[in-house]
Amino acid sequence: MQRKTKIGVRAVILAGGKGTRLKPLTAVFPKPLVPLGNKPIIEILLRRLASAGLKDVTICTGYLAELIKAVCGDGGKFGLNIEYVGEEQPLGTAGPLSLIPNLTDPFIVMNGDLLTTLSFPSMLNFHKRQKADFTVGVFPREVKIDFGVIQFDKRGEFSGYREKPKYNYEVSMGVNVISLAAMKHVPPGRHLDMPDLVLKVHAGKGRVKCYRENCRWLDIGRMDDYALAQEEFSQNEEAFLNGATSKKNLDHRRRRVLR
Repeated sequence: MQRKTKIGVRAVILAGGKGTRLKPLTAVFPKPLVPLGNKPIIEILLRRLASAGLKDVTICTGYLAELIKAVCGDGGKFGLNIEYVGEEQPLGTAGPLSLIPNLTDPFIVMNGDLLTTLSFPSMLNFHKRQKADFTVGVFPREVKIDFGVIQFDKRGEFSGYREKPKYNYEVSMGVNVISLAAMKHVPPGRHLDMPDLVLKVHAGKGRVKCYRENCRWLDIGRMDDYALAQEEFSQNEEAFLNGATSKKNLDHRRRRVLR
């Protein structure tokens, strides 16, 4: 169980997207309100932030913002202080940061549609120890190609064949810790995505670090991941809400291939 000592770091949740890959669900409500069990995914994330000691939260809204505000309110029912900033036009995944007036140094920013047992305090401590400008949370993902892959040169000469190969990658979790020094690369009110911000910080000689932890993570942006998230949450609700772990269950599903 994570300690509930208050951490004086602002958490930013990006909740402005339309979630087009989850239609028809997101035709009715925004992706952060898609339910897992009897709770919307953003409530699960908010409760986990509160359990970790992060009390000050800003939610960046866009599509169907009033529904998100109605569900999350001022954060009091979660033990949080929630503020909102709204996009008049889509600003991407990093652009909305320029609208937030009271960012701490550093602050943590995450997508509003992820399910994870990541320890936010541990990631914040890593960022501070490394004196990073930008820390990217990463997660190992295995991708299976459901076809035979043919290798050949530009003349059409066959050179190899791989039947349904598997590839391993380290992917972004959609959770980042950012120092205020990196905000000079975010133009006010302009569209900017998080990958472009990472590249700008790196190109500007900023210190970019990657943080990997033995945890569970799913982005529910696709229907197959959403189905898996439903299963994982139902079998390990406390792990995702409050930081408690059931090693048997988590280790069992960690061995599953995510496609």
